[in-house]
Order: sequence, then structure tokens, then C-alpha cells
Amino acid sequence: MSEQVVENTELDRYECRACGYVYEPEKGDDSHNIPAGTAFADLPITWRCPVCTAKKKAFENVGPAGTASGFSENLGYGFGVNKLTPGQKNILIFGALALGFLFFISLYGLK
Repeated sequence: MSEQVVENTELDRYECRACGYVYEPEKGDDSHNIPAGTAFADLPITWRCPVCTAKKKAFENVGPAGTASGFSENLGYGFGVNKLTPGQKNILIFGALALGFLFFISLYGLK
């Protein structure tokens, strides 16, 4: 028998396609008195984006915080960097830039 994967979307973040605001259930929405821990599906139908007042249907599921960014079907391609979280990608990119800068500056020590 094959196992079916059940995805828990209760704590997924949702991004407004109009302005880029991200609703995070762990934080809630202080401007509309939505307590922390309220899932996006549990928001009232009259809830609007606190930034641009877009309707609830203008939001798109972007997954839980701290997961790899991108489409899940594309995460297996490449050299493994597709499975890094956005924070890990930032460390990799800016760490490589800093290392390159240090190598460049070290060339001044040569005579």
C-alpha cells in the first residue's frame, strides 16, 4: 500500500498578491484584533489585508516559515541549493561575497 501524504496547512503563511504583505498565523494581526495562532482559514470572510485592504481571496499560500522557497516539484533539481531555506541561501551568498572581498584585499599584501 502506498502512504498518502497529508499536508497540514494550518500554520502556513499567506502572501497578498497585491502588495506582498505576509499573514503569519504565529503572529496574528494586531490591526484587526486577530490573536496569534489563528489559522488563515479561520479568519473571518470580511478580513482584509492590513496594508492594501485586498480581500482574503487575493492571498496565496507560501508555506510555513523556515521551509525551502520555490515550487515543491522543483526542489530536487540543481546541486542541492534548492533545498536551502531563504536564510541559509543568504548566508551562502553573502558569506561567499565576504570571502571574495577578503581574498581581493589580501592581494595588496603581495609585493
